[in-house]
Amino acid sequence: MIEVKKKIGIPIYKQIISTIENAIEKGNLKKGDKLPSINTIKDKNQLSRDTVLTAFNELKNRGIIQSIVGKGYYVSSENINVHQKVFLLFDELNSFKEDLYNSFLENLNHNIEVDIYFHHFNETIFQKLIRDNAGDYNSYVIMPANFQNTIHTIQLLPKDKVYILDQIHKDLKDFPSVYQNFEKAIYNNLNNASKYISKYKKLKLVFSELKQPKGILKGFTKFCEEKLIPYEILKKIEDKSLEKDELYILLDDKSLLKIIKKMKIQNFSLVKDIGVISYNDTLLKEIVEGGITTITTDFNEMGKILAKMILNKENKKIENPNKLIIRNSI
Repeated sequence: MIEVKKKIGIPIYKQIISTIENAIEKGNLKKGDKLPSINTIKDKNQLSRDTVLTAFNELKNRGIIQSIVGKGYYVSSENINVHQKVFLLFDELNSFKEDLYNSFLENLNHNIEVDIYFHHFNETIFQKLIRDNAGDYNSYVIMPANFQNTIHTIQLLPKDKVYILDQIHKDLKDFPSVYQNFEKAIYNNLNNASKYISKYKKLKLVFSELKQPKGILKGFTKFCEEKLIPYEILKKIEDKSLEKDELYILLDDKSLLKIIKKMKIQNFSLVKDIGVISYNDTLLKEIVEGGITTITTDFNEMGKILAKMILNKENKKIENPNKLIIRNSI
């Protein structure tokens, strides 16, 4: 039975937490064991229901206990050293987001546990993952991709525990965030590369409406129209042959590999026949074909900033800057 002492200077809910932690540490409570009900603890100690619920919710957020509807609360983990649990929802995992994830983990305290999930650009999965995990974590990091009206789902979570990552939409502007300004990044960096771009007759952007930030499309078209450069938006490149004196802007690594494969088939060379700018720098792009020019952000820095915000409970909106890396592909 959980018992507490009043007027000893320790908040009652913390005494409840300590009692359960001590029972787990001594082996009196093990994973899978059922806890006394909220009403039992409340009545035995003459407490308010909210006091007991506060203690249980903190233990639940740390992953130490779980609630099963209609049955009660059970011990779900014997690791009482976890002080916080973070829900991390990515759109997908690739090499640069893996860098972000690893940097995030490295810059958190050792007693913070992170559970990572992926929605794979499926809005139904996005909504379900958030609904199913509402109330189970201390912090929620959400990568909303280009979904619209995500506020209707995200508002199921406590507002002071939500952090937005990578893309931030108008309806999410009140949440703390670490984000990229995609429109500004591509517009400014294409301007920075103007002397290289000027030799090409046409610019082609390979753009997926499902996966890619709409700001990239907006910044790209703005640059081309201001500079009076002919341009084309391609949904995919599989069915088209490469054209000489054209510059291809590629937003994912698959498109880059397909372009390189087509080059080999058509006996084209970079710079001599076509140009390539790829988004998001990786070790592969430093090496392949003598080096691929990239527009990229620092994903390690993004992870570091995000970790710092969660540790310090900062309510900030931080734009992670992008840069142009000129290599031998334009």
